[in-house]
Amino acid sequence: MRGLLIEAREEVWPLKEVFRISRGSRTEARVVVVTVSDGKHVGRGEGVPIKRYNQSTASVLAQIESIKSVPDLDRYLVQKLLPAGAARNALDSAFWDLDAKISRKRIWELANIPITRCSRRPVGDAHASHSEAATNDARAFEQVETSFTISLDAPEKMAAGAKAAAALPILKLKLGGNDLDLPRVEAVREAAPNTRLLIDANESWSPDHYRKIVSALKKLGVELIEQPFPVEADEVLETLDHPIPLCADESCHTTVDVPRLKNRYEVVNAKLDKTGGLTEALRLCERARESGFKLLIGCMVGTSLGMAPARLLASAAEWVDLDGPLLLARDREHGLAYTNGRIGLPSSQLWG
Repeated sequence: MRGLLIEAREEVWPLKEVFRISRGSRTEARVVVVTVSDGKHVGRGEGVPIKRYNQSTASVLAQIESIKSVPDLDRYLVQKLLPAGAARNALDSAFWDLDAKISRKRIWELANIPITRCSRRPVGDAHASHSEAATNDARAFEQVETSFTISLDAPEKMAAGAKAAAALPILKLKLGGNDLDLPRVEAVREAAPNTRLLIDANESWSPDHYRKIVSALKKLGVELIEQPFPVEADEVLETLDHPIPLCADESCHTTVDVPRLKNRYEVVNAKLDKTGGLTEALRLCERARESGFKLLIGCMVGTSLGMAPARLLASAAEWVDLDGPLLLARDREHGLAYTNGRIGLPSSQLWG
């Protein structure tokens, strides 16, 4: 493509309440939004800088600035010019959105992603406006269940959060690697006895902590443990029992990471701010499946614009964790539709 105008900016979105994990807490989501215009159509994408990988909004904006004037820039060239991360994700997503607008097709058609149409929902009629038709088109397709995150806190506070969300199908609990972890899960289970439970340790556990609580977690109905150990220490998983499936998050960014995960994990978390966008995420999901892994589609805390590309991967995943907008005080216009813990596809006004 020639004559593209690429712009990037930081946006700050306040959270409903403090969000805590083992590495720290936050009260706002800082995202980078990219627009790519050919003079007639505009594509948008969102990336979330990840402090864990030494990213900031300033560093992400600098990466985008460094290549935005490259001749004939497109999403294929972006894969070569930028490393996996938030900057590449924002650009990749914007190029996908631009391609969809130019072709007048939805992203799942361009990417050959199977999406199931829901026969119970109307697609819209010939008298609907373009905006209404686009919204109805997205709603005409399947919804998928997403987990909702309960951030790290005292057991009684996590239980209160779980009780308030007990009608949702899946809760994901942030744990911290100390003696309160088991009481936290016990308190949540009592508050939400019928809810499916996932847990995420964010690299905070030791092997002794794992051995001490994993059997009890199994009895409490926990069905997935995400990234129990630090990346540099996860080889110990090859020697431990896995009564609950283990998911690689920080240990898996792109397809090159997949071979080392064998015998350590059963599940891979495909997260676009790690893969550097939908283009590489599609490859990662395919490679993970070929290698025998199940899939969790995850996210950073961001708006519906950042969730939209990941939502396209969710139909083929065993677990979905795309609750970022639910943690915000408000979402952007034309945001994804969340209904009782289920997510619809993005409307074309939002993305793709």
